[in-house]
Amino acid sequence: MYHVSVHSLAQRALSHIQRNDVLRAGDRVGVAVSGGIDSVALLHLLLELRHELGIVPSVVHFNHKLRAAESDADQQFVAKLAREHDLQFHTDADDVAQYASEEHVSIETAARDLRYGFFRHLLGEDSATESSNSQTLDKLATGHTLDDQAETVLMRLIRGAGLRGLGGIHPRIPVENEHQEVCGEIIRPLLTIRRCELEQYLNDIDQPWREDSTNADDHFTRNRVRKLVLPLLEREFNPSVAENLAELSEIARGEEDYWDNEISGWLGTTVHWNEPDWARAPSNEPSLVQIGLPGAKPRQLTPADVDLVDVDLQSRIDNAPWLVVNASVSRMWFLGEPFAVQRRLVKAIGEHVRIPLEFKHVEEILRFAEEEGAGKELSLPLGWKLVRQPDELIFLTPDLREAKPPRDYEYELSIPGTMFVFEARSTFEIRHIPPGHAGYNPDELLDPESLHGPLMVRNWRPGDRFWPAHTKSPRKIKELLQERHVPQPERRLWPVVVSGDEIIWMRGFPTPAKLKARPGQDALMILEKPLVSEPAK
Repeated sequence: MYHVSVHSLAQRALSHIQRNDVLRAGDRVGVAVSGGIDSVALLHLLLELRHELGIVPSVVHFNHKLRAAESDADQQFVAKLAREHDLQFHTDADDVAQYASEEHVSIETAARDLRYGFFRHLLGEDSATESSNSQTLDKLATGHTLDDQAETVLMRLIRGAGLRGLGGIHPRIPVENEHQEVCGEIIRPLLTIRRCELEQYLNDIDQPWREDSTNADDHFTRNRVRKLVLPLLEREFNPSVAENLAELSEIARGEEDYWDNEISGWLGTTVHWNEPDWARAPSNEPSLVQIGLPGAKPRQLTPADVDLVDVDLQSRIDNAPWLVVNASVSRMWFLGEPFAVQRRLVKAIGEHVRIPLEFKHVEEILRFAEEEGAGKELSLPLGWKLVRQPDELIFLTPDLREAKPPRDYEYELSIPGTMFVFEARSTFEIRHIPPGHAGYNPDELLDPESLHGPLMVRNWRPGDRFWPAHTKSPRKIKELLQERHVPQPERRLWPVVVSGDEIIWMRGFPTPAKLKARPGQDALMILEKPLVSEPAK
């Protein structure tokens, strides 16, 4: 039973909830409860505040099936909590380890994907009807704390992040259904409260909780930051470092909100968009391509249009990993703005048309814009080009009209990083895998210390040899592809990844045995995601 008076911690949670407007009277709120300190405390705090807030709480639990009987015991514990407080109980389960293996992602990523997929289902994301009555919940609350916020910001600082990344965990995230309509929110009411305060709160009200054994596993990056890095910073440098990192995230989110509004205006007025002439059909219609511009209305091809367009070209346009559209901006206006505005505008254009522009690309564009000489071109990722004219800067989309003859290609891969290779019709990703390698196929993991020189993705060349695991000796790639009956010209452009002079990866074959990652150490994984082409409709 609850105390009549409201605990001081509940009052602090109430202040955060009201300031961020995360809960309103009448909201049906699912509380995500794993059984640990944070989520159990969240449930009790919201139960203390439910009459003042006017909310209808329920309990949500996702069983990750990662700890066998321990996971099932967690579910039973949470179900008992729901019964004790006469609350509706929503539960689901999935094999996270299997999903991680199939999708080639870490256990942490797989668990989050499946858990949040369940959350979005409860919020009506995949509802078959537009009626709000079909939703199970209006909001779903998670127990993220100030400590989680500090850990997230610190991890992103270590990995490299801009202001958007430093925004960390947002107090509220809107969830959209298949109609692109907001159907609910995921909220974090405890972002101003430390984990130790929640533990003391549960002790004050004599409420037990469950301990997750994986929280002690140093294979997980967050656990190492939680147990080693933050305590070191607090002990040796600043005891308030967690609070300072959380404040930094709030400042960054405010800055990003401001810039998002500015960017929205630029994309609609300052940037001029036009469809390239080669993408237009020879008809009276102005466009056959939906380019996704602000305010643009999509137009579907009709049977009469099919005779007027190159169906193969239309298929390539439809399946391009970018938007087939050119963008231009006044060069005089651009150079007259501060560097902060220039960077934001370039990054916004890249995100809108889906060019993966890294910091080095943005800086190169800024330098190129300042230089003299009209008609000069700068090559950008995915085959895009930036053309410098006296009065404007033009981002030119790749010309997809003609299938270019097969040619040799070679591109450097960032570690970690992602690159789309047009010639191979695939996106290549280099991913860091933490020690432990749980859920990963060892035949796909590389030992970083065995690699020498930068990683390059290219097509194989005559004389190239590769030594797949589980084979006796290196083989000519030509012979390997012939045995696989790979047709030409697909065979000609078959991708490999090299480190120095050695081929370390080849599409469709296991990693060389001598390069395989060792158990208990960091690893690299090369992921290829082919571009799937569909016939034009």
